[in-house]
Amino acid sequence: MATMDELRAGVIKSLPEISRITSEDLRRRVVEAWALALSETEYSSIDDIQNSALPLTPVLSTGTQADHLRGVARVACAIAEEMEAIVGPMGVDRDLLLACALCHDLGKPFEFSRKNQQRWRADPTDAGYPAIRHSVYGVHLALSVGLPEQVAHCCGAHSGEGELIQRSLETTIVHHADKAWWRIIKSAGLLPEEHGATPG
Repeated sequence: MATMDELRAGVIKSLPEISRITSEDLRRRVVEAWALALSETEYSSIDDIQNSALPLTPVLSTGTQADHLRGVARVACAIAEEMEAIVGPMGVDRDLLLACALCHDLGKPFEFSRKNQQRWRADPTDAGYPAIRHSVYGVHLALSVGLPEQVAHCCGAHSGEGELIQRSLETTIVHHADKAWWRIIKSAGLLPEEHGATPG
């Protein structure tokens, strides 16, 4: 079992885009959130998590779960930059956007945990399947380490649950970057066609 210091070092290595967050406190909390998320499961690295949108969806033929987070962060930043180049300032907080994008799947270690999956599948009538989706569990993790409410909001609203509320500006960008990532990957032939679940 990895120590918290080892987990933190691994998060920084897996997600180099964290260094682009100018706020030292926000950078530290992003690292802490991922270290906490991993510490509650059998995973010792973000790269160890199955590289798929959901536990029962196809696994990408290349890359890692960290690559997905990094890709969404880079795409989200590009969307903000290019939109503002055309329409002018929209009020996007770049630090917040990066933190939201890098943390949007913060709950995946919990939802993807083989132990949790086995337990939930054994008796879905007990706690449901899954008992708590990664989006909702990500809110818990974000708030537990003192990440801003806006980041917790992104964790909970980047996927289908976000259709029930009004997404913030940064979360709207992350939502579209996330969807674009999976759809483009699929169109490029890097996502095998099986199962029927929708990524998110």
